Amino acid sequence: MKKVVLAFSGGLDTSYCAIYLAKEMGLEVHAALANTGGFSADELADIRRRALALGVKSFVILDVAHDYYEHSIRYMIFGNVLKNGTYPISVSSERISQATAIAKYAKEIGADYLCHGSTGAGNDQVRFDMIFNIIAPEIEVIALIREKRLSREEEIEYLRSHGVDFDFKKAEYSINQGIWGTSVGGKETLTSRETLPESAYPSQLKEHTPKRITLTFEKGELVGIDGKKYEDRIEAIQALQAIAAPYAIGRGMHVGDTIIGIKGRVGFEAAAPMIIIKSHHMLEKHVLTKWQLFWKDQISAFYGNHLHEGQYYDPVMRDMEAMLEKSQRMVSGDVYVELHPYRFIVVGIDSPHDLMSSKFGAYGETMSDWTSDDVKGFGTIFGNQNKIYYKINGEDK
Repeated sequence: MKKVVLAFSGGLDTSYCAIYLAKEMGLEVHAALANTGGFSADELADIRRRALALGVKSFVILDVAHDYYEHSIRYMIFGNVLKNGTYPISVSSERISQATAIAKYAKEIGADYLCHGSTGAGNDQVRFDMIFNIIAPEIEVIALIREKRLSREEEIEYLRSHGVDFDFKKAEYSINQGIWGTSVGGKETLTSRETLPESAYPSQLKEHTPKRITLTFEKGELVGIDGKKYEDRIEAIQALQAIAAPYAIGRGMHVGDTIIGIKGRVGFEAAAPMIIIKSHHMLEKHVLTKWQLFWKDQISAFYGNHLHEGQYYDPVMRDMEAMLEKSQRMVSGDVYVELHPYRFIVVGIDSPHDLMSSKFGAYGETMSDWTSDDVKGFGTIFGNQNKIYYKINGEDK
């Protein structure tokens, strides 16, 4: 009997795939869930029960949370990556680590097929197809939901006809929760004018008293909160999320261009990611030079878009990661943040590498390291090229 590894989430689509692959295609089904940190222990146990109830030959949980941090999250922090200046690439960036782990597992057990439950209308189908084909080009990819174009009702009826009657109630909102943020889709996100109601967000406002916290960065990475150090970077993110989520911080609506060429709109909440990115960026503005900041902005925009589209294995990504990592050697210090209901304020920083040093002058106030004659001469020379251009060409200014 030929083997298929099914990327299994426990939802309707992958439950349908588990039955169809075995009953209609005669395959030995091995279900695999790649956990990037977005599932609780209870949720993982429930997914395991569902998989085994569907009769799969085996079910494994592949723990890839730290791989996800090392190969994606840390570079998104280094680059202050916000797609279209808004979205911290919350769930989409997880797919790289998930697809990679599942493809490697398929090779490990000698699978003949790989299957994912993506539809034909979104980005995930491209991400999974592409990475499966890069990591395991010898293994054929099956995408049943995309290929059969089934309705939700048809899938439920098929499962019931095979004795499976899980509670597949269609939720009013589609929620994908991960360690780097949560995406929320609903009827409002299918329009261009409506926004999500308060009730749609998983984290509700519970804390009303403003709170000031201190984030400690070392070479661009969050390593401490309010004086407590974290060796595990995942734990640091989770700790900040626990502090900030009750303030309902980090919400937004993202509109972007999908991989398949249509516009897409989704709500999100990402308290810890948004605070980390904005705090890190503030620290960088104090410790990096003008041109370091400029070129980081150019590279980060490209890097974030390529990551969002699943192009992680393009060699150019390693080149950009090398630059991003090198740029962080002076990005260390404390950042002070105030938390308020629905918002936060990055108050300031304290760093031994702060270039805003009074030794060299105070902006708009005093000058310590140059004279007025120095500035006069600089102003003359600095505009020389433009002055010559207009004198030679006689164009109106």
